Amino acid sequence: MNILFISLGCDKNLVDSEFMIGSLTKAGHQLVDSEEEADVIVVNSCCFINDAKEESIQTILDMAGYKEKGRLKRLIVTGCLSERYKDEILKEIPEVDAILGTNSYNHILDAVEGKCEKQFETLNTLPDIKNDRVLSTPGHYAHLKIAEGCNKNCAYCVIPSIRGPYRSVPMETLIAQAKQLVSQGVKELILVAQETTLYGVDLYKKKSLHLLLDELNKIPGLYWIRIMYCYPEEIYDELIESIKRNKKVCHYLDMPIQHANDEILKRMNRRTNHKELVDHIEKIRREIPDITLRTTLIAGFPGETKEQHEEMMQFVNNMEFDRLGAFTYSPEEGTVACEMPDQVDEEVKEDWANEIMELSEEVIADKNQDLIGKEFMAIIEGKVADENSYVGRTYRDAPDIDGYVFIQTDTQLITGDFVKVKITGAYEYDLIGELVE
Repeated sequence: MNILFISLGCDKNLVDSEFMIGSLTKAGHQLVDSEEEADVIVVNSCCFINDAKEESIQTILDMAGYKEKGRLKRLIVTGCLSERYKDEILKEIPEVDAILGTNSYNHILDAVEGKCEKQFETLNTLPDIKNDRVLSTPGHYAHLKIAEGCNKNCAYCVIPSIRGPYRSVPMETLIAQAKQLVSQGVKELILVAQETTLYGVDLYKKKSLHLLLDELNKIPGLYWIRIMYCYPEEIYDELIESIKRNKKVCHYLDMPIQHANDEILKRMNRRTNHKELVDHIEKIRREIPDITLRTTLIAGFPGETKEQHEEMMQFVNNMEFDRLGAFTYSPEEGTVACEMPDQVDEEVKEDWANEIMELSEEVIADKNQDLIGKEFMAIIEGKVADENSYVGRTYRDAPDIDGYVFIQTDTQLITGDFVKVKITGAYEYDLIGELVE
């Protein structure tokens, strides 16, 4: 059958989609990229915040329309929205033929072939992961999901109820997956989970991300290892040492902190405070001077005052993050924060998020100016159409969320190549460079 697969949401969801696509293609089904050609459409949904929920629902409704005007025979919904609203989806959208929970994607073949309509596994186990995986990213990088679920229970977050408790993927499974990906041409592995820093605490009774990095660093043909989603309070000394000693590990950490005011952090049920955040950041930069730090912040959490917002602005100014994303607070039903009094007006939230991003843009632009004249290795992402220019990334930039370096050259470069570039110019987020012969 011809199958259109639509993956929404985060990179963790994308990994699930790639495993499902692998199962389907191995069974002989064909992937198509057009609704009109599809016999089956699979929507791997997201509902982390309200905008993601609305996008998922609208996508499902749009695809349902092809049952009347196209060749579509089956519509299947998987992922976070299906886990959270399974009964509502089946009741309100009768065009949906099958629905799978977040822990049940190994049943995708049965769902496509009409052998099951509803499948939900306990959230205390790991999905039955096979090595059948078809990458949807460019072939030179891939995400390696090292754990499922989360135990933090932040006041604003629905993930623990949708994805279950924290479960680490066994190290031998991850090493096997990594070797398989590298054998297919992957040069950069991006480690993802709801939280990567707690890897191994359930399986090995201690934090073991540093040990995983040691093993990944040994894989021939792998060039970069990038770590995402590190909770600041869980970053530990052995991890820092592992980043320093393993040459393939990028000096880059994605460290979501969400806020900097002690009262807001406590109301969020975060496990840190302002002083500790400053101490963590200063220690990391002291130990790894060329580290690139990325963070995310939430604007307009319930009860947040103008003064608390100003404190966060001052924190952003002082800490000079290399990469930053600010998002408005999204009230999610079933969370503690959704029931809190003093919900902030939507317009105020938008204004505050914009102010944070504008300040961060100034900080990053100044830091980029300091890079002019320096040399970096960059991985080529592609060519600029109709120009003698290529798009690349240094270790300082994760794909799709950070910036690029534009390399002007008459030399023909291939996507996935590593080249040395000298920075000759800088914008707010992107750089300009030239090849170093």
